[in-house]
Amino acid sequence: MPDAEDVARVRAEHTPEAIAARLASRAPRSYLGDGVLGAVDGTITTFAIVAGSLGAGVSTKIAVVLGLTNVVADGFSMAVGNYMKAKADRELVERARRVEGEHIDAYPAGEREEIRQLFARKGLGGSVLDEVVDAITRDRERWVDTMLTEELRLPLETPVPFRAAAVTLGCFLAAGVIPLLPLQVLGDRVSFHASAAITAVTFAAIGAVKGKVAAGSPWASALETLLVGGCAAFLAYAVGAAARSILA
Repeated sequence: MPDAEDVARVRAEHTPEAIAARLASRAPRSYLGDGVLGAVDGTITTFAIVAGSLGAGVSTKIAVVLGLTNVVADGFSMAVGNYMKAKADRELVERARRVEGEHIDAYPAGEREEIRQLFARKGLGGSVLDEVVDAITRDRERWVDTMLTEELRLPLETPVPFRAAAVTLGCFLAAGVIPLLPLQVLGDRVSFHASAAITAVTFAAIGAVKGKVAAGSPWASALETLLVGGCAAFLAYAVGAAARSILA
């Protein structure tokens, strides 16, 4: 049950003036998912290389070289992949918008009937349904937007491809170098344990930030990210140790 403070805050946010102001201003698009994806993947893949290399008996210097190579190459690859995905999503929405506009111009009666049936499925009927259909089809841009969201289930706003790629790359690089830091100053076994510890902290921090921003439980999100990353690292170390045994 929400406490009195929460109830007061919700009420203050739902006055007519507050609602109008909130709907009039568009919140900036969140790139949290791109950042979390880059940070988690950067940390997992880099530490996986460290774990796999040391499991195979490779020196820390070689592990650092392999790790740095991975951070640059894999980070760039992931950024390019995210750029292409965001660009494809944007082009899909733009194409759908163009097609729906052409359909409205070619056969407005049919598109109007689609609007009618879409909102009839939501429980509207009679004069209320007629008013809703009239209001939507009176404005061509609103009409197209409604077809995109209600019929095609497409978002009206898509991420900026370059920005999504930049966020992914930046977070990948920043988090990806963390497992390599202890290898620069410590001995082999000690550096591996230190790298594992600092990587675990990084996993937990990424998960906590994700949980806090997403209004979930930071502790649960931190534990989830830590477990996923830990499984990947353990698998890499086991494969490296097995390869070392087989080659020996």
